[in-house]
Amino acid sequence: MAGIHITDIEAAINYWRERSPTPDGMALAPELQALAPVYALMVYFHESEADEVSMPDAARKAWLTWVQTTPDTPCIAICSTSQGDETCKGCGRSFDEVQHWTTMSPSEKRVVWRRITQEASAWRFNRYAERGTPQRGTV
Repeated sequence: MAGIHITDIEAAINYWRERSPTPDGMALAPELQALAPVYALMVYFHESEADEVSMPDAARKAWLTWVQTTPDTPCIAICSTSQGDETCKGCGRSFDEVQHWTTMSPSEKRVVWRRITQEASAWRFNRYAERGTPQRGTV
């Protein structure tokens, strides 16, 4: 199984902080209470990834809820793997990643998302970036 990167844990924490602000500035929402120890241990032990399998259920559920708010696929409907390219020029995924996307776990998908975002060489990140972002008023 793929690990969950610390930046995804941070993004999930920020999602829940915005969604469930504390009225007194002290108490944390249950989702934040679940994610905080995972994040703290990652920082303490200088780990960049959390093990998806050993993550407490409440933390994993809070993380998965955040994942569901992100785009599922990096596809921008310009697929060069169908033309024989090993890596898609449109989204940056490998042929195998494109083919197996629907069977990949959320953490495996996030690993791919992280890689293609860091590489930023796919068209979705430059000349066709507007295709990869939701338009106002659409889901």
